[in-house]
Amino acid sequence: MSGSRKVTVVFGLLLAGCMASSALLLQRVDQLRTGATLQEVLYISSPKLLKRLSLGYSGLLADIYWTRAVQYFGDKHHAGAANYDLLAPLLEITTTLDPQLVVAYQYGANFLAPKPPNGAGMPQRAIDLVEFGIRNNPDDWRLYYEDGFIHYTELKDYAGAAEAFARGAQVPNAHPFLKLLAGRMAEQAGSLDTARMLWTTAYQTTTDRAIRANALAHLRALQVDEDVTTLQELVGKYREKTGQFPQRFSDLETAGLMRGTPLDPLGHPYKLMPDGRVEVQSPDDFPFIAKGTPPGYKPPASPKFLPSD
Repeated sequence: MSGSRKVTVVFGLLLAGCMASSALLLQRVDQLRTGATLQEVLYISSPKLLKRLSLGYSGLLADIYWTRAVQYFGDKHHAGAANYDLLAPLLEITTTLDPQLVVAYQYGANFLAPKPPNGAGMPQRAIDLVEFGIRNNPDDWRLYYEDGFIHYTELKDYAGAAEAFARGAQVPNAHPFLKLLAGRMAEQAGSLDTARMLWTTAYQTTTDRAIRANALAHLRALQVDEDVTTLQELVGKYREKTGQFPQRFSDLETAGLMRGTPLDPLGHPYKLMPDGRVEVQSPDDFPFIAKGTPPGYKPPASPKFLPSD
């Protein structure tokens, strides 16, 4: 057999092998699409190995793994689960297969960071995920915002948040709020105004309905916390002045401490309890409030807003 014929045979065998491997991979993809179990999805748990075996279908596989990550989180969250062991591996596989899938970093970090049952309680894994996204998408300012947001809300690491916002502010076409947020972190990081600025930025810088709804829910909760704090201070002043708790808000108005009946962000009157506590009418309407709830109140699993279509 001539040398050229040997080369032809060898390459022919290699081509046949690649075609067979591609067929097996497509069959595997079809199994994933038609309801394979999550354990089957993670049969190959190494992101780098899976990408090498994808034979050019890494983008398709990334979409499948991202879909399964969202389904996994949704199922766990709906069940009020205390652990999300497979969430981080699913997200790592997704973003390794497609490092430019920005939505996986944004939502994935918000799945990972909050404490159960609202999330996986893995803020450091969330930061690691976002930092991987930044390395692969250095000009996307939204990722720096997510980084700073997690440092602020979950870790209370105001220096880390300031650093992330400052890095993002240097990105071309970055939202101007990033520079303001970086400065605010250094000045009054733990204030309600700072938190309000963060959630207002989240609301104003996206058209995604889910993100806007989540931001709006947090903004309403911040307003409730501020209202209740102010009202409790007025109740305290009334007691100092009269030696007793007011029985209704009109007592505060009569004493010249306030005007009208205070309303929550949804337009419902606040409740004044006999012991002077101020409560909202329906705590379940404000899943993120820290004040204004009855003693012993246990909120339901806070609604987690999944990516909209």
